[in-house]
Amino acid sequence: MSEEQLLISQEEYLKSGIHIGTKFKTKYMANFIYKTRPDGLSVLNLQKIDERISLAANLLALYKPEDILIVSRRENSWKAVNAFAKVTGVKAFAGRYMPGILTNPKLRTFIETKILLVTDSWPDRNAIADANKIGIPVVALCDTNNQSNFIDLVVPCNNKGKKSLGLLFWLLAREYLVKRGAIPNKEAFTEPMDNFMEE
Repeated sequence: MSEEQLLISQEEYLKSGIHIGTKFKTKYMANFIYKTRPDGLSVLNLQKIDERISLAANLLALYKPEDILIVSRRENSWKAVNAFAKVTGVKAFAGRYMPGILTNPKLRTFIETKILLVTDSWPDRNAIADANKIGIPVVALCDTNNQSNFIDLVVPCNNKGKKSLGLLFWLLAREYLVKRGAIPNKEAFTEPMDNFMEE
């Protein structure tokens, strides 16, 4: 895939470490793995990461911001998730997700949503289970060690690195706003990437 077709330069992708996986890999993620390094770390395929970020943006763009919920248990993604929510207007739930938030209207924390995005399918499994109970689509950021059960769209990436998550959510915000018609083109997205990244 040529540099022009990617959402951002290959250099930016590599710099963020978005392609660096873990030493453990599941059969679910095998199709997204480019190679395994001599030190045992799996490396994700950049082209597939790029394609899936585009697919996720296309899918999310079918929904109004108020109909989208992002759930993230892992603290290393909170800055990126909250920046994404601020820029796009979607709902974000950063922290410990208790079962029933999507399914029990009697809960004080009850949230109505039409699509769910999670940053890691294992720590965010309670939210995925709730989404499946109410029959809404689930988009999940998955590293090489994740399972993909009950997920409608897997976005392969390093979902543990702060720079990786910052870049991914920055790209997703830009693509979502363009596809929703909130901004005319990519160049009109002026939000600094640093706002999405932890120091």
